[in-house]
Amino acid sequence: MDFELSDEQAMLRDTVREVLTRTYDVETLRRVTDTDRGWSDDVWKALAEIGILGLVFTEEDGGVGGGPEELTAVLTEFGAALAPEPFLDSVVVPGLLVARTADEQVRAEVLGGLAAGERLLAFAHQEKHDRWPAAAVAVSADGSSISGTKSLVPHGDCADTFVVSARDADGTVGLYLVAADADGVTRTGYRTHDRRRGAQVVFDGAAAQRLGSGDATPLITEIETLAQVGLCAEALGAMSRSLEMTTEYLRSRKQFGVPLATFQALTHRAADMYVQLELARSLTLFGTAALSEGRTDPLIASRAKLQTCRSARWIGQEAIQMHGGIGMTAEYPIAHYVSRLTAISHTLGDADAHLDAITAQVQDWEMVTVE
Repeated sequence: MDFELSDEQAMLRDTVREVLTRTYDVETLRRVTDTDRGWSDDVWKALAEIGILGLVFTEEDGGVGGGPEELTAVLTEFGAALAPEPFLDSVVVPGLLVARTADEQVRAEVLGGLAAGERLLAFAHQEKHDRWPAAAVAVSADGSSISGTKSLVPHGDCADTFVVSARDADGTVGLYLVAADADGVTRTGYRTHDRRRGAQVVFDGAAAQRLGSGDATPLITEIETLAQVGLCAEALGAMSRSLEMTTEYLRSRKQFGVPLATFQALTHRAADMYVQLELARSLTLFGTAALSEGRTDPLIASRAKLQTCRSARWIGQEAIQMHGGIGMTAEYPIAHYVSRLTAISHTLGDADAHLDAITAQVQDWEMVTVE
């Protein structure tokens, strides 16, 4: 299997890298994330102009028809630049849910607006006391309206439309489209420790449009699997940049008149960081390859996420330790990378949750015997 990007994929990656790196350094990042919205409208427009916001949608739906390989290449650059724009939360996840369930008219209206950067969605799924996987959906629907509370809606503070999971009268979970400004919708925005945004959204008899028919749980699991691999790719970018900054610091910072890189113990620790990075990269490539082949396997995603969580913790802790006190300051970028890696590690299941998911299926694996 060829693990290298094609020329077109490399061009896509480089274009996204140029847009993001020319915008974000640590000072700009802090300034942008301190605004009410928490991300840049100018960057969002630039991403729309080069087709990134329509990347995962088909050409019939106004997109460019990119696959998992293109998506993970783009998200890796988001992680490397710490770009706060809600591409995964406001476009990819809710957009694909709409693309897989809505009729042609709704898809044209919603997805066209997403691809053009004129519309923002948010997937309202997780409820109070939910742990991954969020399955105990208590928000109820009667076919034309929904009621209940979604406590953790990523970037729900700025969305103009919600894709909401709700339990129908027959007990099945359905997906509903709800306008953010509809009567009966109340949202309370908040800021997360990695300088991103979220919201608690209360629905009180809010008008809702059913998307598709039947139980939406398998589709939600499928899109969450894609999102987990996407988060692993974003973490790869952040871990790669953390390692680069750490090795640069070791080469430039002097102790006892010599660079820190001359101390063998520190170079060994940096080498261990590289090993952890490559372990996460291998499992993320495995997850991406499986998705590209049409295999949406939650177990493969759990393997990738488990290793990514472990690698992110290792690399983050070592980066802080080897930078010393400056690594904890808001004025230096490494602390922001570690904060984002921590947030990724707790999104859609942490290391313990994915380890439990993997071990629960051990009995299904075949025994390897040596004759």
